[in-house]
Amino acid sequence: MGERLYLHRHTVVHSLPSHLKIIAALSFILIVVSTPVTQWGAFVAYFLWLFVVVRIAQIPYGTLFKRALIEIPFIFFAILMPFFGSGETIQVGPFELYREGLIAGAGIVVKGTLGVMTAIILSTSTTAREILRGLERLRLPVLMVQIASFMLRYINVVNDEMQRMAVARASRGFEATGVKQWPVLATAAGALFIRSYERGERVHLAMIARGYQGDLPKEDQIDNNPTYWIISLSVPLIALVVALVISSK
Repeated sequence: MGERLYLHRHTVVHSLPSHLKIIAALSFILIVVSTPVTQWGAFVAYFLWLFVVVRIAQIPYGTLFKRALIEIPFIFFAILMPFFGSGETIQVGPFELYREGLIAGAGIVVKGTLGVMTAIILSTSTTAREILRGLERLRLPVLMVQIASFMLRYINVVNDEMQRMAVARASRGFEATGVKQWPVLATAAGALFIRSYERGERVHLAMIARGYQGDLPKEDQIDNNPTYWIISLSVPLIALVVALVISSK
């Protein structure tokens, strides 16, 4: 489940260490969020720069667009903002929009889209396991990293159990066609919880039997090659230069 977002490619972006990509992504997002909404030239440059990175990472534009649809609920919220507020109004056709609400809504859409695109590039060029290793190398609490790691691993187990239970219900002629079938589904959900809990206990005992003492086994770490730092930090640095140049005009 955790690896479905990853696209295997042989590119510079994919070869970078995960902790450097996380630093670059977070730095870029902070620069985007800190840029005033009125500096539209900076946001145009941000979008163009991200599309260059997408091109370098060989991420299909169709994949980028489909995964960016997760932002739709926030876009609907931003669309409603110009209709509520106070102060100066702007007449757009039959609608009377508030200027502050219009600027705030546009800021949410633009900044949110840039943030989503950055997250998509990171998840597409980095496996979930590498992201967790990168967070661990960035000194995120080990316990939090292990909880996230177990969650990604165990969600596959729960998903497989759900599919087996669904096949068992279907083989017995069950079809969820209305409210009358809800008690059966509720019973199945309870059984799934109990099975998942028991499976977790067995997995934990198996880990202890194999020498688990609260720390995951370490893998070979990639050296902090200066070239990796230069390539990774070029993304937020170029964005920072753009923001400074446009703000000085």
